[in-house]
Amino acid sequence: MTKGFQLTEETAWCPGCGNFAIRQAVAQALGRCELEPNRVVLVSGIGQAAKLPHYINTNIFNGLHGRAVPAATAIKAVNHDLTVLVTTGDGDCYGEGGNHLLHAFRRNPDITILVHDNQVYGLTKGQASPTSEYGFVTKLQSHGVKNEPLNPVALAVAMDASLVARGFAGDIQGLAALIALAVKHRGLSLVDIRQPCVSFNKLNTYAWYRERVYYPEEGTHDPSDRVAAFRLALTWGDRIPLGVIYRRERPVFEEQFAALTEGTLVSRPYPGTALLEKALAAFY
Repeated sequence: MTKGFQLTEETAWCPGCGNFAIRQAVAQALGRCELEPNRVVLVSGIGQAAKLPHYINTNIFNGLHGRAVPAATAIKAVNHDLTVLVTTGDGDCYGEGGNHLLHAFRRNPDITILVHDNQVYGLTKGQASPTSEYGFVTKLQSHGVKNEPLNPVALAVAMDASLVARGFAGDIQGLAALIALAVKHRGLSLVDIRQPCVSFNKLNTYAWYRERVYYPEEGTHDPSDRVAAFRLALTWGDRIPLGVIYRRERPVFEEQFAALTEGTLVSRPYPGTALLEKALAAFY
């Protein structure tokens, strides 16, 4: 299922890191979607999760901390024939990039955002992230985190994101299926992927998650019911639901511009500099 997206063996991740499972799931999902590597772009910012594009055989854009989502939006707008995914972490996306995420929900570009959510800053050695549990102790937060954790799934439902889902790195097959579904969805898809950090988060371990995560039984949840989705998104603690939480059809950002209905911008003939020179002349 990973044919064409062969995985690089050497990584900078710690042995046992949940990123390995996510990388495997991403490669499987892209294979299931029968995509060609040269038609896929993985966009990332800074962090351990942001290194994932370097370990899969496809196009990559590695940008600034927290700035992956606007870069992905621009790439999709310029060449909307490409399949564009963001691979990011909870700090990169919900912390530094939180403002960009909010406005991406509003725009609804046809991109898939995969958030490796290990509830800690792994690259910078273990500070609390926006999703860290209240009371979580780190070397920096030595008396425990005093902020309530961000609930990104509930936030996405509240912002009417067109597809909101939660996955678990301990279930590679289920996660791959979820990512494939998100990639095929028309519009912005947010997949919050819960993963252990074996080096800096000793609370939210594989065992901790396996005692709590579950997929709602078929027929017990309607993802098109926003109120029910919000109620499910708020479920956290002893029970943590996985799968598609919310889904609806909304106008896609790229389809609302007449200039883009005529084909991709990159396929247009070079217009020359006459129009640019005319515009600049207005300022002389």
